[in-house]
Amino acid sequence: MKKLKTNSLNKFWIGILCIIIPALGIMHLFIGEITISFQEFSDAIFNFSENETSHILIREFRIPRLIIALIAGASLAVSGLIMQTLFNNPLAGPSILGINSGAAFFIGLLLLSGFYFFNTDIGITISALLGAFLFGMLMLACSLFVRSNISLLLIGIMISSFIGALINLMQSYAEAEKLKSFFIWSMGSLQQVQLVQLPWILGVTTAGLLSSFLLVKPLNALVLGEENASLLGINIKSFRVQCIAITAILCGTVTAFCGPIAFVGLAIPNLSKIIFKTQNHKYLLFINILLGAIFILSCDIIIRLLESNILIPINVLTSIIGAPFVIYLVVKKRS
Repeated sequence: MKKLKTNSLNKFWIGILCIIIPALGIMHLFIGEITISFQEFSDAIFNFSENETSHILIREFRIPRLIIALIAGASLAVSGLIMQTLFNNPLAGPSILGINSGAAFFIGLLLLSGFYFFNTDIGITISALLGAFLFGMLMLACSLFVRSNISLLLIGIMISSFIGALINLMQSYAEAEKLKSFFIWSMGSLQQVQLVQLPWILGVTTAGLLSSFLLVKPLNALVLGEENASLLGINIKSFRVQCIAITAILCGTVTAFCGPIAFVGLAIPNLSKIIFKTQNHKYLLFINILLGAIFILSCDIIIRLLESNILIPINVLTSIIGAPFVIYLVVKKRS
C-alpha cells in the first residue's frame, strides 16, 4: 500500500513538472531586451518574413536557445544519474569525474588547431564524444583499483586539473583568432547554437536519452550491489561500457555545442532522489530529464532578465547555484 501511494505521488509530481516546463518555455521565448507579442511569434512560425526583425529573432535565436536549454538540462542530468549509480557515489558526476574535461580537451585540440574537417558539426561532435568516452573509461579503470569513493573523486579532480593545465599550455601557443573562439566557447553559452545545427544535436542526444531507458533494469539491479546484480544476470563489464558510452554521447554533445556546464549532472540527480525518495530508475530517468530541463531553463531566464545590465555565462550561474548544494550534500553525508 505504501509503495502504491509513493508511486501515485511521484506520478502526480511528474505531472506538475510537465506543466512547469511549458510555462517556463513560454516565459523563455517572450522575455528579453526586445519584447515580442504573441502575434509576432505566430507570424514568425506560420508567415515568416526575412524582412521582419522580430521573425528572425524568434526563429534564428529564441527558438534554438529554448530547445538547446531543454536538451542540455535533460542530457546532463541523466548522464549524472547514470554516473552516480555506476560508481555508487552521490558525489560522482561528469564534471567531477573528468568526463566533461575530456570532451573539453578534444574540443580545445580542434578549435586551437584549426583543421577544417574537425570544425564541422560532425567533427566537433565526434571529437567531444571521443574525449568524453576515453576519459570516462580511464575513470572506470581507476575505480577497479581504488575502492574509496573520496579517493576516486580526488583522482577525477586531479585529472581535470591536469587537462586544464594542458589546455592552458595549448592556449599559450594558439593564434589570437583561434584563442578568442576557444575562450568564447569555454565560457559556456546556449546562444552559440544555430537553427541548422539543431536537427543534428537533437538526433544525437535523443538517441542517448532513449538508450538510457534501456538500462533501467541493470541500473536498478546495481543499486543492490555488483554481486547481487551479477546474480540477477547482469553482465557488469558490458554494462559499465554501455553507461560510459551513453554518458559520453550526452555530455560530449552538450559540451561540444554549449561549452562546459558544471554541477547540473551532480546536483539534479541528488535533488531528484531527495524530493521523490525513490531508487527506481524507471522514474528517476524521466524525473531527471524534467528537472534538468527546468533547471537550465530557469538559469537561462535569469540570464536573459539580467543581460541588459550584466552578461552572465550559463556555466557561471549553474556553478553559483550548484556549488552550495553540493557542499550541503558533503556536509550532510559526513554528519
